[in-house]
Amino acid sequence: MDLLSLPRLGLVVPPENPTAEPEFATLLDHRVNVYTARFPTTPGIGLRDMLESYNRVLPETLGQFGGMRLDGAVVACSASHYLLGPDGDRAFCAELSARAGFPVTSSTQAVLAACDALGVRRLTLVSPYEPWLTDTSRAFWERAGLVVEGTVSVPARPAPGAAPHYDPYQVTTAEILDRTAAAGLPAGTAVMFTGTGMGTLAALRELARREPGRVLLTSNLAAAWWARRALAGGAGAGAGAHPLLARLETAAV
Repeated sequence: MDLLSLPRLGLVVPPENPTAEPEFATLLDHRVNVYTARFPTTPGIGLRDMLESYNRVLPETLGQFGGMRLDGAVVACSASHYLLGPDGDRAFCAELSARAGFPVTSSTQAVLAACDALGVRRLTLVSPYEPWLTDTSRAFWERAGLVVEGTVSVPARPAPGAAPHYDPYQVTTAEILDRTAAAGLPAGTAVMFTGTGMGTLAALRELARREPGRVLLTSNLAAAWWARRALAGGAGAGAGAHPLLARLETAAV
């Protein structure tokens, strides 16, 4: 196999995110070459200011790929795009695509595209975010026309007796499974795990085994599914796709 002949996907990720590249590499199974640009670090500022700064510098960060020929790009940071709202997010991605000369989407737009293809109208939201950002996420999906039946908070495990600690990068598979089991997921809803930094693939494999008929989505899974379709000219997941991608393709309307 000629590695350099494979489709090329650019990822833009937060600097501390340890999850996006490994999950994309696993989901795309080396059928796509993945290249990464990272947002600049923002020491000393709060979370909201950091997310707003990501939106300001996104065109320049995407420009770090220079003259490399890319077939598409994903902005693998859901939280910053929640601040834009669905319409602002869509317009921003269209502007970036026109400037770059190849399709650029956000993980949030990829989720909306997957929901549309899958006929999903009702979500249960699983969030590792602190409460204000979980509320912002919920409002984003509701403004996009989806019904959010409920939210499941999955903070990282704090020290005994400490307040909840919200850090997507530290959430474990066991915590995801424990929290979703305790919540009692409503029947008939898709489960959407938000955040490109929360590792979810092991949890999704177990949940898919437990509930084979339920639609399971994550920020990275939806974006990888979009990439397979966009970079393959709409051909879908294709033969030999990762089981979680093939599962979505089977359910697509």
